[in-house]
Amino acid sequence: MAFVITEPCQVEKAGECATVCPVDCIEEGADQFYIDPDVCIDCGACKAVCPVDAIEEEYDLTPEQEAFLEKAEAFFAR
Repeated sequence: MAFVITEPCQVEKAGECATVCPVDCIEEGADQFYIDPDVCIDCGACKAVCPVDAIEEEYDLTPEQEAFLEKAEAFFAR
């Protein structure tokens, strides 16, 4: 399981999540930040500091949010 950054990040793109991540699995993309699902250790530090509540656990995603997990996987596949 991993955390996923969803739509609110596209508007705010604050970046506190990347600062607190203990395994440096969060990178900034052109439109939002992304969490590498293969590196994330599920600590929740990023979720706790996100000012726009954009971070959700992978298994708590709504069907509409599933695309953000796919975007993160594609971002890190490069």
